Amino acid sequence: MANSFLTPSVIAKAALATLYETTVAAQLVHRDYSAEFSGKQGDTITVRKPAVFEGKEFVEGTPVEVQSATQASVAVVLNHHADVSFEVTSRDMSLKVVDFRRELLDPALEAIAQKIDTDILAFRNDITNAVGFGTGVEPGPYDLGTHPGRASGRPEALIDAATMLNLAKVPTGDRHAVIGSELEGEWLDSEMLKRVNESGSTEALREAYLGRRLFGFNPFATQNMTEAKGIAFHKTAVALVTRQLELPEGAANAAILDYKGFGIRVVIGYNQALKKNMVSLDTLYGVKTLDADRAVRIVGPLEDV
Repeated sequence: MANSFLTPSVIAKAALATLYETTVAAQLVHRDYSAEFSGKQGDTITVRKPAVFEGKEFVEGTPVEVQSATQASVAVVLNHHADVSFEVTSRDMSLKVVDFRRELLDPALEAIAQKIDTDILAFRNDITNAVGFGTGVEPGPYDLGTHPGRASGRPEALIDAATMLNLAKVPTGDRHAVIGSELEGEWLDSEMLKRVNESGSTEALREAYLGRRLFGFNPFATQNMTEAKGIAFHKTAVALVTRQLELPEGAANAAILDYKGFGIRVVIGYNQALKKNMVSLDTLYGVKTLDADRAVRIVGPLEDV
C-alpha cells in the first residue's frame, strides 16, 4: 500500500523547495508569474517590461509632462515545457517524504532546474556587446568609441562590461555576472578573487556565488553555461515568464502548486502500456530578451568573438 503521506500535493511542495534552492539564473532575471492563469506550451503571454522614465526639468507655471508607464510590453511565448517522469515501485511510494525527496525527487528537480537555467542563459546569443579574450587590447587606457575589453577572461573583464552598461545608462543595481566552468577556473585562480574569498564574505545566494561584488556585479558560476563563456547583465535584460499547467483531465492523483514564481505539476499514475507506476513532474515557462543593450558577453579563451 502506498504511503498516504506521499500525495501529489506533498510531493509538489517538496519539489518546489528543491527547484527554488537549485536554480541560479532564474533568480537573477526579471520575473513574470501569475497563479491566476494557467497555460499550455505555445501560448503567447503579453507582459509589461520594467518601466523606464526620464527626469524632466519642471518649469514653474507650466504643466508637468506626464510619462506613460504602460506603453512598454512584450510578447513572450511559453515555449519551454520541462518534464521529468520516472518509474516508481511500491517500495518507493512507501518511503518517508525525506527519503523519497533525497533518493528520487531532488535528482529529478535538479535536472529541471538545470534546464531552466540553461534556457535562460541562452539569451546570451542575442547579445552583441562583448569583453574578454580577443575583444580588445591588453589592460590600458580605454577607447570608449570601440569599447575594447580586457584581453583576459579573468574578473578584470568586468571593468569593461561595467563601462559598457554605464554608457548605456543601465541602472547600477541588480547587475550580475554568470560564468561557465572553465572561466570559473580562470577566475578562482586570479589573485584578486583569492583575496575576496579570504575576506570571509557570507553574502551568498548559494554555493554558486563566487564572492563579494566585483566591479559592481554579483558574480556567479554555473555548469549550465557552456564552459568558456560568461555574461554580465542587468536583471531587466531578460525575462523568465512562468504560468501554471492545467491539471490533466481524468487524473485523480495530481496537484499543481506555486511558490515565489515557480510552478510545478505532479501527476502520479499507472502507465498501462508499460505496466508501471509513474511520477511525472513538469513546469511551463518562456524566456525573452527584453533589452540586449543591458547585457555584455564575457568571451572565454576557446570562443570566437
